[in-house]
Amino acid sequence: MTKFELHGLYAITDSVLMPEDNELLSRIEAALRGGTRIVQYRDKSDDSIKRLRQARALVDLCQQFHVPLVINDDANLAKASGAAGVHLGQSDGLISEARALLGNSAIIGTTCHANLEYAITAQQAGADYIAYGAFYASRTKPNATPAPLSLLGESKAQIKLPTVAIGGITVDNAAQTLTAGADMLAVVHALLAADDVEQQARRFSQLFPTVS
Repeated sequence: MTKFELHGLYAITDSVLMPEDNELLSRIEAALRGGTRIVQYRDKSDDSIKRLRQARALVDLCQQFHVPLVINDDANLAKASGAAGVHLGQSDGLISEARALLGNSAIIGTTCHANLEYAITAQQAGADYIAYGAFYASRTKPNATPAPLSLLGESKAQIKLPTVAIGGITVDNAAQTLTAGADMLAVVHALLAADDVEQQARRFSQLFPTVS
């Protein structure tokens, strides 16, 4: 079982928005100072040396804030970098294989798009959280199938895993997304492209209900 509480603002890195190490680390540090509770490293490039270097640097940074770093789609990189876990798409390997590689305490999340059946399967396979989206127009994935906010409530009724909402999340639509049933809000541009990332993270973080 993961030692981290899966709740709150979930920052996802973007290799186009933050191509250089210094900018990546400075923006993520600002997001962490503002209250980000989980970070996902996402880089689809073939530069394995850069990806390992950046992932390790982010692990060290996140550990200073007692926040988990998960790696997008690459359980082997998660293992090599010492990350807290991995986030898997529907075509990125089995949850059981990632669990065998990373151990029982690793965080394993999975993308479920707008499909409740994917989430049910993920829960049965031992995932730690599920992610639905896109709920709004997304710059990162503009062609994603829209997910209705009602899906979050339907999921809560059937699935006991923490739930991430992703896709076009902004400060303006965050509250209604949380009210609909999200436990975490995954944000890329609306957080990390802000002029003041720390203050923007604080704006998001203040919208979350206090967890007792």
